[in-house]
Amino acid sequence: MELFLSTYLKMFFIMTPFFVLSVFLTVTSDATIEEKRKLAIKVTISVIIMAFILLFFGEHIFSIFGITLDAFKIGAGALLFVTAIGLIYGNKDGQKLNDKNLQELAVVPLALPITIGPGTIGILLVFGIEFQSFQAKLTAGFALLFAILTIGTMLYLSSLIEKLIRKEGLLIISKITGLILSALSAQIMFTGIKGFFNL
Repeated sequence: MELFLSTYLKMFFIMTPFFVLSVFLTVTSDATIEEKRKLAIKVTISVIIMAFILLFFGEHIFSIFGITLDAFKIGAGALLFVTAIGLIYGNKDGQKLNDKNLQELAVVPLALPITIGPGTIGILLVFGIEFQSFQAKLTAGFALLFAILTIGTMLYLSSLIEKLIRKEGLLIISKITGLILSALSAQIMFTGIKGFFNL
């Protein structure tokens, strides 16, 4: 249960849900509620497929390129830190999207790289290596699925959420998420450095 909850919270924040929601609201500003919900479902399905491929087959990526786990932790943590800075200062790529055909935006850019950015990809690959046993990978898989479904539900109910907290509230929450991410990324990098130097 502890592994499930820990992995769930990490994956939820790593995927920067409030930034994703703010981008989603920007993209669908002129869309109907039905169009928003249809797009939310497509984005969720796309994220699930991509995330599980990275989680369960990431180990092979490591072996092909000869990358050590500690080196990747350092790199993934650094990328995640850049994402956190983008959230805090509001300069992450992709905030302004102007494509009339909303459904074509489900995979690119809403699923990748908005929801699954470089930092998220790195952490998924690290998790895939760290969780060696079948039970640990299964638990991590369920935690990841619930995290994605939580974000998918937020997108599905985006119109209601926007009315409740307004864009100013969403911006504040997004910056708080950035602060949490910066601390998490620092911890990941320190763990990688510690392992790399056998400290």
